[in-house]
Amino acid sequence: MRSIGHFIGGKEVKGTSGRTADVFEPMTGDVQAKVALASKAEVRAAVENARAAQPEWAATNPQRRARVMMKFVELVQRDYDKLAELLAREHGKTVPDAKGDIQRGLEVAEFACGIPHLMKGEYTEGAGPGIDIYSMRQPLGVVAGITPFNFPAMIPMWKFAPAIACGNAFILKPSERDPGVPMKLAELMIEAGLPPGILNVVNGDKEAVDAILDDPDVKAIGFVGSTPIAQYIYERAAQTGKRCQCFGGAKNHAIIMPDADMDQAVDALIGAGYGSAGERCMAVSVAVPVGKTTADRLMDKLIPRVESLKIGTSVDPSADYGPLVTREAVEKVKSYIDIGVKEGATLAVDGRGFKMQGYENGFYLGGSLFDNVTKDMRIYKEEIFGPVLSVVRAKDYHEALALPSDHDYGNGVAIFTRDGDAARDFAAKVNVGMVGVNVPIPVPIAYYTFGGWKKSGFGDLNQHGPDSVRFYTKTKTVTSRWPSGVKDGAEFSIPTMK
Repeated sequence: MRSIGHFIGGKEVKGTSGRTADVFEPMTGDVQAKVALASKAEVRAAVENARAAQPEWAATNPQRRARVMMKFVELVQRDYDKLAELLAREHGKTVPDAKGDIQRGLEVAEFACGIPHLMKGEYTEGAGPGIDIYSMRQPLGVVAGITPFNFPAMIPMWKFAPAIACGNAFILKPSERDPGVPMKLAELMIEAGLPPGILNVVNGDKEAVDAILDDPDVKAIGFVGSTPIAQYIYERAAQTGKRCQCFGGAKNHAIIMPDADMDQAVDALIGAGYGSAGERCMAVSVAVPVGKTTADRLMDKLIPRVESLKIGTSVDPSADYGPLVTREAVEKVKSYIDIGVKEGATLAVDGRGFKMQGYENGFYLGGSLFDNVTKDMRIYKEEIFGPVLSVVRAKDYHEALALPSDHDYGNGVAIFTRDGDAARDFAAKVNVGMVGVNVPIPVPIAYYTFGGWKKSGFGDLNQHGPDSVRFYTKTKTVTSRWPSGVKDGAEFSIPTMK
């Protein structure tokens, strides 16, 4: 059985805490590895290692830092298939979905290759008599990322690629459920030429998280996970004066207008609602058809599609989606389906009884579909994080617009329509951070920024794009005047540019 330790100082090291966690293979239910859970002392050792290495890395010119990132991109592409299979076997998502996970992370690493331009400051000559003003961006020092199980390649790269390119050292605490790929990514960064200590990986649970939060040498923290944990990390980090960005849960709506291309909308709902077994913070979990006729047409097409979903192993190339990450995740989703039935929603398709032949111990769950869900139900208010789609019928466009706008979560939303005026009005007015128009999962490309609103995000700056450079750097502004032989005398009022 594999034993997974930590990655500190450019190499894998064994855990010393004596505590471990099981890493399952979701498609069989078997334990495939033991991962070490870091103690506070081990976290501290990683931070000290990073702190010692960071000044020299920060002094390396941005173009050379970019070359390391370019080589890293090349190496990930070389090992694409191996990484995707490892990811699929630890997480449960299918290999094609795992490749998408890697690709979306890699695109942020590609964005970070432009760091010589991205870190350029501003310059004004002659801002006052003989006075020039310029600004520069400088790294923060040691920063950290706490990343979730559902994207074990993408989100770590979203965090460490821009942070490291900016000249910081990075402490990564990935999910202990699927730590294999983050460890491999750290190895590839070293192979790409990154100095030891600039990227350290500590595997662990809450003890490791709290050690990162409380460490005085960690200057900034990025987090992705559930909303309660996001809020906890944001508040605790703020108490110790750390810069923090935390992204939490979601309840993403898809509005289906009467004029929508219904086949396109159904395809979008099936892929975005059930892909990766619904374990995505950008999964569409609520469909909102506008008008009874639209709702009836939608259900007529949705029911057979959900019933015919092909659930398979993680390595089955024909599977629509694979198992969930743990048995506990399966039971949690089933409990939400039970709640929905008790609350009075119509369970049009019930996936609770699904069993995978030959893999009866795997963490599988069939697709479920609810109709006649109302906004006072728990299955509407709370994030289920599984292959469950709820249909909330809206009388008109204004009611449909209000549903995602008034919801506690505000991560992503989509509208399906042929009406440009309706789409434009919706995009302008909806109280949600990311909007898709005939696009079901509106995750922005790498050179834009990703982030939700309301309880989906805590902090002023978002992930990747220009915000990532702002988050991982501090701005210094210099006002300079060189002696020119002119003596102005002392001035006691606040300086102004006369």
